[in-house]
Amino acid sequence: MMQFNRRDFVKGSACAVGAMSAGGCFSSRPSRSFAKPGEKLNIGVIGVGGKGWSDWMPMFEHGENIVALCDVDRAPIDKALAEIEKKGKNPSQVKCYSDFRKMLDECKNLDAVTVSTPDHMHAPAAIRAMKQGCHVYVQKPLVRTIWEAQYFKQVADASRVVTQMGNQGSANNGLRRNAELLQSGVLGDVTEVHVWTNRPIWPQGIARPEGSDPVPATLDWESWLGTAPFRPYKNGTYHTFKWRGFYDFGTGAFGDMACHTMNLAFRGLELGEVVAGEAVEISEHYEDTYPQYSKVRLTYAARGGKPPVDLYWYDGYRKPPAEIMPQVIATLGQVPTTGCFIMGDKGVMVNTDDYGEFSYIALKGEQKMKSITKHEACEAIPVSLPRVKEQNQRREFVEACFGQTRASSDIDHSVPLVESMLVGCLAQRIPGKIGWNASTCSSDNAQANALLKPHIRAGWEY
Repeated sequence: MMQFNRRDFVKGSACAVGAMSAGGCFSSRPSRSFAKPGEKLNIGVIGVGGKGWSDWMPMFEHGENIVALCDVDRAPIDKALAEIEKKGKNPSQVKCYSDFRKMLDECKNLDAVTVSTPDHMHAPAAIRAMKQGCHVYVQKPLVRTIWEAQYFKQVADASRVVTQMGNQGSANNGLRRNAELLQSGVLGDVTEVHVWTNRPIWPQGIARPEGSDPVPATLDWESWLGTAPFRPYKNGTYHTFKWRGFYDFGTGAFGDMACHTMNLAFRGLELGEVVAGEAVEISEHYEDTYPQYSKVRLTYAARGGKPPVDLYWYDGYRKPPAEIMPQVIATLGQVPTTGCFIMGDKGVMVNTDDYGEFSYIALKGEQKMKSITKHEACEAIPVSLPRVKEQNQRREFVEACFGQTRASSDIDHSVPLVESMLVGCLAQRIPGKIGWNASTCSSDNAQANALLKPHIRAGWEY
């Protein structure tokens, strides 16, 4: 692979290298890469605590340089500095911020940025970073709105940087093996998929709380709100964890888990373009938050001779009916708490975890299911996808930044997956069936089209 200077963009037009379908496992996009394998990435961290900790820490432990920390709350920054010092690095060399805009303005030596904020700030932070030539590791669901998904893709294409969405199960050998089996056609023509989750585990289906509380001295509430419309701080309501259910900040249970639980079906069936979404069952609507529970049908287009697929999403502890999966009941005794059930004309597959790793299969005529590691039909299907060292998606991102591999959740995979999920989020907010046209990035519903672009407060444009 040709290597380029570590802070210079690759010049010239992109070339088509082994193009793959939107639902495929690996990006073929040429990106800038780094000159010397012995060099270290200079990484800026946006969102230090919580999920952010599990994103930047593996990169730090891999030997990369953490040169800037940004969090609206000072407490996780102080904890991170103590950990950096504990591991023998000088914390005084790490710059600290509560506003990522200032971090990106001042830190011109950044090679890569992690973004692990509430959903509404993913796109603003990542897009600004990409425009400065930084590779970006962005937590799922990548962005909060469909307009942001398209803008993210445009900037990534123009900047030609490495991107990785943080659906970490993508690096697991189990998911990749299951995807290989599905791509082989072992289940025949698949026309129906059911995906369910035990989320939400935070408040949804509630009204906005009234009143306000004093903002803690350690919290930069202005930066926490970021692009969102102003609202007063309310203790224990939004920061640090309960923001997910609010339209202005999160994407509900769909956004929290679909990038994990739909990932296997999306990759293995190479789903790609969604054409419709409809909430076929839903709890009471609230003006400010996602519903307590829902059942949403997403319809994916036919592709490459494969038929259209209806994917049913269940949240709020709803599950698909046991009657559609007799082999699962005969084998496991119940519908799992979370999972993915894939139905073909030659057989069925069930995944029993959030990350697409542990699956069972039964072919037509079989009364019970077998683990994919023990079923005879799976043994002859060859390994076709690469495996990741230590099954660590953050390490895969670092190696992709050096041109040593391709990121498995680059925009070729993450953007169409997230776009289809966000059509489902629109269906949770708007009654009736929503037709979706991916080529025009618009629906046949005026209410839905009004929700495609986020509110962006003055001063937070990107």
